[in-house]
Amino acid sequence: MIRHTWTRAEIENLYDQPLMDLLLNAQQVHREYFDANTVQVSTLLSIKTGRCPEDCKYCSQSAHYDTNLEIEKRIEVEKAIAEAKQAKASGSTRFCMGAAWRNPHERDMPYVLELIQEVKKLGLETCMTLGMLNASQAIRLKEAGLDYYNHNLDTSREYYPNVISTRSYDDRLETLEQVRAAGINVCSGGIVGLGETKQDRIGLLHELATMPIHPQSVPINMLVPIEGTPLANVEKLDVIDWIRTIAVARIIMPKSYIRLSAGRESLSDSDQALAFMAGANSIFSGDKLLTTPNTGEGKDRALFRKLGIQAEAPKPDVKATAINAMAANTSVIADGA
Repeated sequence: MIRHTWTRAEIENLYDQPLMDLLLNAQQVHREYFDANTVQVSTLLSIKTGRCPEDCKYCSQSAHYDTNLEIEKRIEVEKAIAEAKQAKASGSTRFCMGAAWRNPHERDMPYVLELIQEVKKLGLETCMTLGMLNASQAIRLKEAGLDYYNHNLDTSREYYPNVISTRSYDDRLETLEQVRAAGINVCSGGIVGLGETKQDRIGLLHELATMPIHPQSVPINMLVPIEGTPLANVEKLDVIDWIRTIAVARIIMPKSYIRLSAGRESLSDSDQALAFMAGANSIFSGDKLLTTPNTGEGKDRALFRKLGIQAEAPKPDVKATAINAMAANTSVIADGA
């Protein structure tokens, strides 16, 4: 049953279950809504790297910190499309593009819209993460063919000021509302291991699960400490707490894709198997996630073979299907006449 009325107490009770009970619960819910042995594969490309004006304390791209990051201007459209073709050939069905902006300027919009249109022509789902959006920008992204927009909440409302000061929690929620209103699928989750408490992880899950429509994609990132950022030396979170967060997300948002994102490269095959048992069914594949290392495609293929997992097949384009059906009906009527 899809609910939007979860309380923090209910979510905490789930989180605190004995691990085997929690995993069983999550896997049973998962099997109601998804193929248990299929995982959606995405690829993420940085289309503009570094000098971001935001002060997210975990991020290598923030202009506030010295992380020795190589700054890159907007990637050429042709290069981005070449990366998208490679991603499709390697088995990805969704191509995600991220820019280190607080928000896209109007001068950036023609470039962004062209990228979406060109990637869509390849038969890939499209996703963008560009910072905050206004209503007009969201509508134009939708009209260009954008399928998903990523804008993470990162953590609980209470802990958020400890992580970011240059935009508010409500700013993030406002962007998600613009995305929903434009008819774009929402991709929104958070990061665990920021130094937060269990109550903050519960708060993040509560915020996501009580949205009017659950995010269609929910990334659960594990912090990758970056030298030069304020969180470079934060104590590493136990993997089991990450697994618990994934399992609870699956139970309270049963129709959402739960994605393993940053931090996966440091996990063992057994850790990742537990994450899939907990209901994760989406990954970012490839050697890099924006600026941080990621598990390579070869390792993912080997892991999938070991676990008996298959990559999710591309979804049919709804618009193309409707057009083809209309053409077929027209043909039948013509033949009948």
